[in-house]
Amino acid sequence: MTDTLRPVQPSAAPAAEAPDLPAPDGPGKLKRSIGVVGGTLLTISCVTPASTLFVVVPDLFSTLGTATALTIAVGSLLCIAVAFCYSELGTLIPSAGGEYAMVSTLAGRLAGWLVFVLSLLVVMIVPPVIAMGTADYLAPVVHLNPSMAGAGVMLLATLAGLLDLRANAWITGVFLVLEVVAAAVVAVLGFAHSERGAGSLVSMEVAGQGGHTDTVTAMLVVSGLAIALFVTQGFSTAVYLSEEMENPRRNVARTVLATLAISAVIILVPVIAITLGASDLAELTGGDISGMVAAWSNSAVGTFVSLCVALAIINAGIVMVIQNSRVLFASARDKAWPEPVNNVLSRLGRFGSPWVATLLVGVPGAVLCFVDLDTLYGITGVSVTGMYLLVAVAALLARRGSHAHTPAWRMPLWPVLPVLLIAVLAYVLTQQETSHLLWTGGITAAATLYWALYLRPRRESRWLVTVPEDAQA
Repeated sequence: MTDTLRPVQPSAAPAAEAPDLPAPDGPGKLKRSIGVVGGTLLTISCVTPASTLFVVVPDLFSTLGTATALTIAVGSLLCIAVAFCYSELGTLIPSAGGEYAMVSTLAGRLAGWLVFVLSLLVVMIVPPVIAMGTADYLAPVVHLNPSMAGAGVMLLATLAGLLDLRANAWITGVFLVLEVVAAAVVAVLGFAHSERGAGSLVSMEVAGQGGHTDTVTAMLVVSGLAIALFVTQGFSTAVYLSEEMENPRRNVARTVLATLAISAVIILVPVIAITLGASDLAELTGGDISGMVAAWSNSAVGTFVSLCVALAIINAGIVMVIQNSRVLFASARDKAWPEPVNNVLSRLGRFGSPWVATLLVGVPGAVLCFVDLDTLYGITGVSVTGMYLLVAVAALLARRGSHAHTPAWRMPLWPVLPVLLIAVLAYVLTQQETSHLLWTGGITAAATLYWALYLRPRRESRWLVTVPEDAQA
């Protein structure tokens, strides 16, 4: 069940199953067309700082109050260790498969398959979660149903995802400037209208029922870390883009670490400003950031910020569809499915993008916009935490055998950081809601059954994780 990967010759296919043949126009090879700047623009856009600030952070304010900034700060510190793991593994195994390619190669096929399933949950759920926030921030101009608006954003992002990756890097770069401006406006206004001192950032208070003030416990902070990890989660996009990066052995690590640093600042500084600038604890717990901005300035500024956030959400949708289609493309190339499915998913369009995989990410994402938002949040938090845990396990195994001598970026404080990360993430998982654990566990169990009944008996011709031949280019 934990067999590791090894080179497979075409003659190794079982006699009962015909040798795998490529699709008429695929599988193709992704083009290396972006460097650190383009990769960082795309990756930061996937973190989507402004839309995360306006869509995800309000949920943290409602449960953590003044402890929100502290929780995000702790989550960002944990993400440094995670980013070190991604940087080392992403330069050691630069594949569009991202986490699953890294874990399969180092920790065995079953572990890699489970990571693939968790990453697929994340990449399918996160875009509609963000997209459904569009309606709230278009409200100053037009009133829309949140689910319908989210579905529209997902379809628009799907169309953009069919374009050339270089073109998308520039499109998302322009949108990114606007969302950074919006976050900066929030930060400036919040600090300018501070109602409390810096000590409130560690006061651990949240507005309770009937106007009472409740204490935020350490257990609540730990529970909130799953969403806090999700806040900056998009930095992992760099490893998905590694096959399209020039000189991936060097540029993947640079992109991962730069993205985490930039996105943490863009998100955390406005959160601190909002905490200090909210008129009272009830307003902070309510999490109506647009309302606070309007109160601090005027309706015109509030409208400008809201429209910037709406564009940021569209931007995030485009980048996430790009990232997620690469995951499906890589899984087909690595023979995760019956051959007809592999042939279809691995096809590239005229712009070099995996067009079928892009459609299969975007259209279901539009459908998910009609699912309960709290359930989507919970499953995403559990999936991200579990995925990071398995990546940390793979990082512990990254310096054994032939991998010890492969050119790659190497993290400091190895193996201490992966060991600590595994312990912390395992504890965070124990603090999540039972229903969310059961949903994620049930999906993982079904995936394990698929592995046991289909993939493992065909180990010579299925789930053959590959790394491009020119990975050291």
